[in-house]
Amino acid sequence: MGRVINPDSTGKTRNRLMRTCAEVLRHLSQKTAIDEEAKDMAACLVFSLREIEQGIEDSAAVWEKRDYWMKAEQLRQRWGWVGNAAAQIENLIRTDHWDGLPDLMMKLLPRFSDIKVTRVTRSSKQWDGAYEKLHAELR
Repeated sequence: MGRVINPDSTGKTRNRLMRTCAEVLRHLSQKTAIDEEAKDMAACLVFSLREIEQGIEDSAAVWEKRDYWMKAEQLRQRWGWVGNAAAQIENLIRTDHWDGLPDLMMKLLPRFSDIKVTRVTRSSKQWDGAYEKLHAELR
């Protein structure tokens, strides 16, 4: 039997999720009011950032298994902002403090500045129902 190769590596997953976050931020920046779709988009950001954080932990664990402790720690430090951002957005959603969303978005935008969104490739299916899913998780 041959080797099993996972074509969807953590790096590819991270890039896909970063693109999703960049597109969601672009959509959110065009919103004039916080409606149901904007809430879904914010919750989608939380889920995407959490998944990125989990991928970073998985990658760091692999490096640690190979005794590359410094590389694992550098990876965690470089991506430490992801978990903090997810927690801040989640807290904003939990406390219903939507007027703080623009400030959080302004803090996040530089993290996604290297991703050029010339054509939107994510549909609204990506974030539909994310707000309800997050609220169900918080209960």
